[in-house]
Amino acid sequence: MKSHPLQFLRIMGLLDGLSLIILLFISMPLKYIWNEPQFVAINGAIHGGIFILYCITIAFVQTRYQWKGYWTALSVIVAFIPFGNFIFDRQLKKIEPTLSPQPFPYHWIVYGIIFFSFFDLFVQLPIMSTYARTLGASIFIVGIVVGLYSFTNTFGNIFSGIFTDKIGAYRMLFIGLFLSIVSLFSYQLIDEPSTLLWVRSIHGFSSGFITPAAFTLLANMRKENNQGSGSAFTGAFVGLAAIIGPATGGILGTKMDVPDVLGIVAILGTILMISLLFVSAGKVSVKKIETDRQPFKWSQKIIYSYIGAFFLMLSQGSLAYLLPIYVQDIGYTSRMSGTLLSMFGIVAVIIFISPLNRIFDYLNAKIALVIGIFLLAISQMLIGLVDTTIPLYGALSLYGIGFAFTFPAINKLLMEATTPDVRGKAYGYFYAFFSIGTVVGSFLLGSLDLINTPGFTFTSCILFVFCIGISLSFIKRKA
Repeated sequence: MKSHPLQFLRIMGLLDGLSLIILLFISMPLKYIWNEPQFVAINGAIHGGIFILYCITIAFVQTRYQWKGYWTALSVIVAFIPFGNFIFDRQLKKIEPTLSPQPFPYHWIVYGIIFFSFFDLFVQLPIMSTYARTLGASIFIVGIVVGLYSFTNTFGNIFSGIFTDKIGAYRMLFIGLFLSIVSLFSYQLIDEPSTLLWVRSIHGFSSGFITPAAFTLLANMRKENNQGSGSAFTGAFVGLAAIIGPATGGILGTKMDVPDVLGIVAILGTILMISLLFVSAGKVSVKKIETDRQPFKWSQKIIYSYIGAFFLMLSQGSLAYLLPIYVQDIGYTSRMSGTLLSMFGIVAVIIFISPLNRIFDYLNAKIALVIGIFLLAISQMLIGLVDTTIPLYGALSLYGIGFAFTFPAINKLLMEATTPDVRGKAYGYFYAFFSIGTVVGSFLLGSLDLINTPGFTFTSCILFVFCIGISLSFIKRKA
């Protein structure tokens, strides 16, 4: 009897559910009641590894059978609920006979590359600063090491945007993948802080090639009437990377050296690069660029898109800077800040991959942008005003909704204002604003010495001012 890929998903789901139950109801009591912490460390590592394999299996089933997005969402959600996998397994068993293999959608390889690019970024967050310290770097150098990736990534984005339009998104994507993989393997050669600075510069710059080329390739594949939902679905892979990346980096970082962790990321990139070789112009619906190019022109929609990207990532950079400090100061562990950040990612991903994403096809992108930034501002304000678990999770869930509105809106604005022959350059500048916003968010708060409630309030006020300003510009233009 031929095996059904869904059977493998069911097996991985049951193993994930079993490891979660053992962790919560056996290992945790052994640690906190009988003072035996080693069981949590061992069980936690096993559960983390199984969860990663489970997520990979979900992605494979989604691409192989192209089932409804809510099944993928449920597959992820139940992994966080005790006994959830076992209940969900019954539903999978019922739908198994109704599923049949579909032609492989080659654009999923591009989705995978987008996931890899952001996974590469997020997996570094819990390990890079400590790694720099082990090499003997001072606190000042550690700060440079952490921020250098995003700084050089900005120039990589711009470079990629220019050359994507000249040589094509597919070629630029392949070049970016190759150079990023080489830079990831280069961490094996590091033995002092100065070498780390060089590798970080090259890594950030080369990785900056990927996102403009990948988003340009996907934008050119989509029909005009589903650019909003398509952008939302693409955002799901960014959200998944934000959920899985830090956890993976933290788990693997306790078991192996940082260069080896990044080597594993490089292997993932190598698999995707080989897969990309099977994608050609004949297999994906990519419009060819005309020889008579139209020059890139600035427009109101492009400006709104870029400013929206900047403020979205300013908010994100501020959150990454403020939340761990705030959580620690109100009496929780660093694990709490990790789960809070995961909560916002989970909420955003659910919206991105569920039927709710269709709202972004019909909702005016400018209105969606204002709604999204407004919700981000409210959530930043609330985070600084609450200090108990449930309200904090509620505030981060609201942040996830704001992110889910903002990301598709700024992408849709950009696609509405550009044509395929200049979209690469447009996305290059777009992700440059992304990178700059992340750096400015943490740098500004650090320079002003703002932490905890004042920091969240300051960030919230900046976002509110942006909302008011962009709303007034809409009203003035209509008048």
